[in-house]
Amino acid sequence: MRKSMTQEERYKMMMETPVSRLIPKLAVPTIISMLVTAVYNMADTFFVSRIGTSASGAVGVIASLMFMIQAIGFTFGMGSGNYISRSLGDQDGAEAGRAASTAFFTVLFIGLLMLLGGSLFMEPLVYLLGATPTIAPFAMDYMRYILYAAPFMLGSFVLNNILRSQGIALYAMFGIAAGGILNMILDPILIFGLHMGIAGAAIATMASQMISFAILLCQCNLRKDSIKIQISKFTPSSRMYGIIFHAGLPSLCRQGMMSISSVVLNRAAGPYGDAAIAAMSIVTRFMMFINSGLIGFGQGFQPVCGFNFGAKQYDRVLDAFWFCFKVATVVLTFLGAISFGLAKPIITAFRKDDLDVIQIGTRALRLQLLTMPIQGWIIMCNMMTQSIGYGFRASLVAMGRQGLFLIPALMILPGIFGLLGVQMAQAVADVCTFFLASVIIAGILKDFKEKSRAMV
Repeated sequence: MRKSMTQEERYKMMMETPVSRLIPKLAVPTIISMLVTAVYNMADTFFVSRIGTSASGAVGVIASLMFMIQAIGFTFGMGSGNYISRSLGDQDGAEAGRAASTAFFTVLFIGLLMLLGGSLFMEPLVYLLGATPTIAPFAMDYMRYILYAAPFMLGSFVLNNILRSQGIALYAMFGIAAGGILNMILDPILIFGLHMGIAGAAIATMASQMISFAILLCQCNLRKDSIKIQISKFTPSSRMYGIIFHAGLPSLCRQGMMSISSVVLNRAAGPYGDAAIAAMSIVTRFMMFINSGLIGFGQGFQPVCGFNFGAKQYDRVLDAFWFCFKVATVVLTFLGAISFGLAKPIITAFRKDDLDVIQIGTRALRLQLLTMPIQGWIIMCNMMTQSIGYGFRASLVAMGRQGLFLIPALMILPGIFGLLGVQMAQAVADVCTFFLASVIIAGILKDFKEKSRAMV
């Protein structure tokens, strides 16, 4: 891609470039962004785990809060981003600008409210999230700085999606990557070099989010080929929020349910000790690392899907969907097989001095890896339905894996199988979600084929 591209040139690219070339071109920056984010999340867990098992468990507890921040950020980011793609596909740049500014300034306000509320009720909040008495002090040290970072995290999620929705994800990648690299550098320095412990990991995260926010905002407002973030375009109407929430609801369901299920997971693992909470936290972070590449690939698909759906190019939407599904399935099957054989060394790398963490985490990781081959289908079904504005059906798929099926599994299976029930719950939820997604996407694919024939 050239340094600068007009909206007309980008429209032509999105509508005419073969999907087998266009989607990887758009996906590579988002894959890198997602992997960098996942790596520095794992880096937090890795370095904090060196402090002790309770500290490692604290990262898992505060992950619930971070998932909620992500849920809000993705809701406004992907909700506005999908609408921006469709508006640009319909050649309505003014409406795209209003959606971008409204989403951005709204999440900044929400972030400030989270900072205020979380700071006032920090201690009861960490126990609500599933902390044990031994984990709680570490969790509060970590949470304090994550709350300060909340407005910047939310703003970064929205800005990233605004850039990505225009087909210029490469420039969004710079902001995410810079913050992630900074976080990984600061973690060992603050945690061990300056003896700040778990608070050092949180400060590293806060600093990295501020840097990412600044770079992304500059990319939006200083580039000639990007939609600008302007307070004059802030239009907080019921119509605009309705559009954003309709498209962003699947993200809210997916990430929001992830937050809730993380709390349920901590509570389900709690009776088996801090080692169980720490082990499941490590497994969750590693699986997020693998899935982050898939989500990044899907985010490269979404603007192509949104542009072409807005232009009524239904055959092209279908071609893009099947291409992404095939690539994702092959890659995930390969990664799942490799990781299955390396499960014990992976967990050991985080907590080599705690045999209970290694044993619990190894079995849980292998059970989750068994369902890797079907993850491509689930995620691509979810992203396609979300990109074309089928909010309710996309929300059902999004809620399935982390909510509709996982939460009941975590509440029921431990009572039957004990700790094994905690370890197998995610795999059971994945299988159930696969069948739900298949039923939902079948009707949409049939509808698209009929629309394509009617266009001929």
